[in-house]
Amino acid sequence: MTRRSMTEDDPLDDFAPREIALDGVSKRVHVGGGGPAVIVMSEMPGISPQVARFSRWVRDAGFTVYLPSLFGRDGAVVSADEGAAVFRHACVSAEFRAFAGGGSSPVTQWLRALARRAHEECGGAGVGAIGMCFTGNFALTMMLEPAVLAAVLAQPSLPLDDPAATGIGEEEFCALRQRLQREDLTVMAYRFDGDQFCRAQRFAAYAEALGERFIARVLPDSAANPDSPPFFQRYVTCPHSVLTAHLIDAAGQPTLAARDEILAYFSRRLMPGCG
Repeated sequence: MTRRSMTEDDPLDDFAPREIALDGVSKRVHVGGGGPAVIVMSEMPGISPQVARFSRWVRDAGFTVYLPSLFGRDGAVVSADEGAAVFRHACVSAEFRAFAGGGSSPVTQWLRALARRAHEECGGAGVGAIGMCFTGNFALTMMLEPAVLAAVLAQPSLPLDDPAATGIGEEEFCALRQRLQREDLTVMAYRFDGDQFCRAQRFAAYAEALGERFIARVLPDSAANPDSPPFFQRYVTCPHSVLTAHLIDAAGQPTLAARDEILAYFSRRLMPGCG
């Protein structure tokens, strides 16, 4: 993969932008690669160069990446002020439920439909999904769609006002537990030890609900890249984004090992015999 600047806007010119209409709602989705589908959902404040870099790693590992535009300016390195505005807008949007008590975000219905479409288009055993930060728990909810066989939760941060909550209703959790057990599936999750937006209580809640089907990885704060984008420098001052803003792209780094583990997990689930 050609190295691209993490400090300049990414044109995403190696992905094909598509307007995909599902259930009466149309969203732009950047698609690239070949092989089984993996849906990559960006963190706040949108599809940054770091999110695009991770998507290319997934694509180059043999998957078709579907990168939906859910908020923000695609490919942009945004200022701290612009990023804050994107965050505030998402918090009051009807598509997202940022606070405790609201259950799963409505946008997950559209994302599950996207997974079905992606499976129809790409074939294979099924579809993978990864959510990050604001979208972290979306990946788990998407496993209510039978086509989704692999889910990764990277620093799931919703709901914002209750560190021990999951943002998923009990009925949905019951259905998820039954499916994971019935089909012998697992869910991967990642966070930094000192993350103040995704705390230990949240992982404990997932573990209590899903048992051994929930596989958690907690990285030391020392593994986080201190050189982060403007939005993170001002508003996310703790280690947070394992696979993007706080990843250190160098051999031997724990964040890069997490990336490799995720790619292997997708391969095992979506390309049996190749992982």
